[in-house]
Amino acid sequence: MTALVVRAERFGDPEQAFQVETEVPVPALGPHEVLIGVKAAGVNYNNVWAARGYPVDVIGARQRAGEPEDFHIGGSDASGIVYATGSEVEGIEIGDEVIVHPGYWDQQDPWIASGKDPMIAPSAQIWGYNTNYGSFAQFARVQAHQVLPKAAHLSWAEAAAPTLVGTTAYRMLHGWQGNTVQPGDLVLVWGGSGGLGTQAIQLVNQAGGQAVTVVSDDERGRYAEKIGAIGYIDRNDYGHWGVPPLVDDRAGQKEWTSEARRFGKRIWEIAGERKDPAIVFEHPGGATVPTSVFVCESGGMVVICAGTSGYDAMVDLRYHWTRQKRLQGSHGTNDEQAKAYNDLVRAGEISPCLGRTVRFDELPQAHAAMGRGEQVFGNVVGLVGAVDEHDGRSA
Repeated sequence: MTALVVRAERFGDPEQAFQVETEVPVPALGPHEVLIGVKAAGVNYNNVWAARGYPVDVIGARQRAGEPEDFHIGGSDASGIVYATGSEVEGIEIGDEVIVHPGYWDQQDPWIASGKDPMIAPSAQIWGYNTNYGSFAQFARVQAHQVLPKAAHLSWAEAAAPTLVGTTAYRMLHGWQGNTVQPGDLVLVWGGSGGLGTQAIQLVNQAGGQAVTVVSDDERGRYAEKIGAIGYIDRNDYGHWGVPPLVDDRAGQKEWTSEARRFGKRIWEIAGERKDPAIVFEHPGGATVPTSVFVCESGGMVVICAGTSGYDAMVDLRYHWTRQKRLQGSHGTNDEQAKAYNDLVRAGEISPCLGRTVRFDELPQAHAAMGRGEQVFGNVVGLVGAVDEHDGRSA
């Protein structure tokens, strides 16, 4: 088969790390696996990391676990047609039009067998990042539980666009008991014009909440408002990002706190009342976590799924423990959450926010642009087996 392949000797800039290879063996199926003929594949930041070989060398990690392949075929979003099924797969038929959710795990894992959340299990991984044979190829290999019905009203590209970011956002907003989004809640969403942020804004609205977003210019802010945000904050209007000064630096602390309070007051202005976010939807990480914890309401939650601005974040524990705020990590999706999210998409309640489509051979450049922060409006999709006149239209 033809595939877009990363090899260790090419780790670095995604534009060079990814190369199209035309003689890659089609993977064999286990009894509970499904082979998907891929029509379209979504672009996500995880395969920017895979191409760089940092922070994890995914090829080396799999080889150390006993897998023989010396290459990586990424892609954690797919739409396509079921081409073959394993011997023990039930309820999935050859020819079915499907999408794939990215949660991947060992069903025999004792954690899962005991009834606990499979996405927290030791065996849990993200398909097409931690695992091989993702969607950047003619055929993708998936576990049967990942397969969900494609929304009939969406094109192949639209259907491939949102699943990883959408299911991730759904888990962040609905997955943590005691701090799930409720009607009337104010939610602060970082990066509201991107793939993850656009899904978060819609999910907040669908639950009866209100989303305020943080962006880096007015064009991105207007796009987020079009998706459903009640207003936006331009982060370039503030200068306190990153690690705050130490407590003993009184002048520095005063300056940082003044800016953080000014940022919080801007949230109040947009909300039209003195109301702090019940949930802060985080993914930049190092540059923004201190502010997120500061502005979150007492008893509220900062929930985070990534660290695109850095993995080292400093939390002033005075605001954390005395106001009893929650800092919650969130990763991937389980089957129940993926189905719930996909049902909203199939019902037309959530838009995939397809920003643009690219040709299969343009996927390396698309990842490189994402790594540079240039892709900012909705989701990017690469056409694999699909040629559809509707693909490429904005959602």
